[in-house]
Amino acid sequence: MGRAKVIPASDALLLPYQAAWVRDRSRLKIMEKSRQIGISWASALGLVRRKGMSGANLDAWVSSRDDIQAQLFVRDCAAFAELYHLAARDLGAEFLDDEKRQKTYALEFATGCRINSMSSSPDAQAGKRGDRLLDEFALHKDPRKLYSIAYPGITWGGQLEIVSTHRGSANYFNELVREVREKGNPKHVSLHRVTLQDALDQGFLHRLQQKLAPDDERQEMDEADYYNFIRSGCADEESFLQEYMCVPADDNSAFLSYDLIASCEYREGEQWERELDELRDNPLYVGVDIGREHDLTVIAVAEKAGGRYCLRKLIELKAMPFSQQEDVLYPILAHRNVARCCIDASGLGMQFAERAAEKFGSYKVEGIKFTAPAKERMAYPLKAAFEDRNILIPMDKYLRADLRSIRKIIGAGNVDRFAADRGPNGHADRFWALALILEAGRTGCGICDGVSLDDDYRSPLDLEAVSAAEDEAMLKWHFGGRYDY
Repeated sequence: MGRAKVIPASDALLLPYQAAWVRDRSRLKIMEKSRQIGISWASALGLVRRKGMSGANLDAWVSSRDDIQAQLFVRDCAAFAELYHLAARDLGAEFLDDEKRQKTYALEFATGCRINSMSSSPDAQAGKRGDRLLDEFALHKDPRKLYSIAYPGITWGGQLEIVSTHRGSANYFNELVREVREKGNPKHVSLHRVTLQDALDQGFLHRLQQKLAPDDERQEMDEADYYNFIRSGCADEESFLQEYMCVPADDNSAFLSYDLIASCEYREGEQWERELDELRDNPLYVGVDIGREHDLTVIAVAEKAGGRYCLRKLIELKAMPFSQQEDVLYPILAHRNVARCCIDASGLGMQFAERAAEKFGSYKVEGIKFTAPAKERMAYPLKAAFEDRNILIPMDKYLRADLRSIRKIIGAGNVDRFAADRGPNGHADRFWALALILEAGRTGCGICDGVSLDDDYRSPLDLEAVSAAEDEAMLKWHFGGRYDY
């Protein structure tokens, strides 16, 4: 089954790169790896072998990036225990600390040793002895703190294993890797590196095809086809190199670092997208970056709650006539919770923004021409929102790629310019849609900020503070948007 050309030399359970990792008994070892090549799976096998065999006397503590991954790791361990006919008991979920409610999933062997798998809280590692496995290390919120607390746990024996793909050059994971390669390896780390190409050269595709459904399109691929398939599916080249080829993205040239972006993402699996009618108590702000043929039109809607902009909708339109784009945007602008919208009014967007302002009022819709000063005025507040954790966005590879694509360039007269490469997934359109949300919040009239928008809301409004030209439009908004626009 399958057209892979590289067939593993034997029917061994592990491929060569997996076997090398499991056999390595170094006190400290690090694996920088491609995504989805079976290293976490092999790590589970290695722990089961060590904890289930006679003579084992230390527990193992596994730190996964989230609760779901923690559960899956223990399931893999239980499957390996059954494969090796080792007596093991799944203890399910336990709480290590009643106050902090830190949950762990435990598998106990007849040796008395346990494998404890838990989510990424660094504090949960404190005070525990035994083996440590820090899975997807770079994706933890504070890798440096996690390492600092986990490392003392092997003082009385055991291994510290760190497994991860990269997440930016400034991440502590990359610092550890560079210490080994460039600074004389002061921690005496055993470093492993497996790219997607390395895995393919050692039989990964053949193993994958044995697991896939017979009608899966990847069955017809050889190694070169699969490599190109994965590469073309990534958000951009930087994402491919980082996620699959162990090349950390350069945080020195990017306007927003990977860690900064990740710190403002919703938790994996958390519902972030909401219907606007569900959001009754907080104002909504809208940013629209306009595209037509080559670029996307991106409509971003954020709920402002507790001073934080929480993204609730991210609509991407490609090669759609402007009349149809208006059909998508106008019902959003007509919603009574929408306080203000800023629209890219550069080039093709000028007429689009003008039409929206005529329909909904200039107090509610503003066109923003993307001049160099305007981009600078919008880009820095967006960066500040990330730094202050005042924005919340979904975990989305295309959004992350857009945020990463922005580069600050010093132009003539020491004026900052913000540029991005144009690719098949747009031209930083999602970045500028978010920036326009904050611009809308900054320039908004403030009627909706901090008040409930229930149907019974009828507080007095000082119309003398509003220009005469906007009186009628303001009244339409104030009385619940009940006029027919």
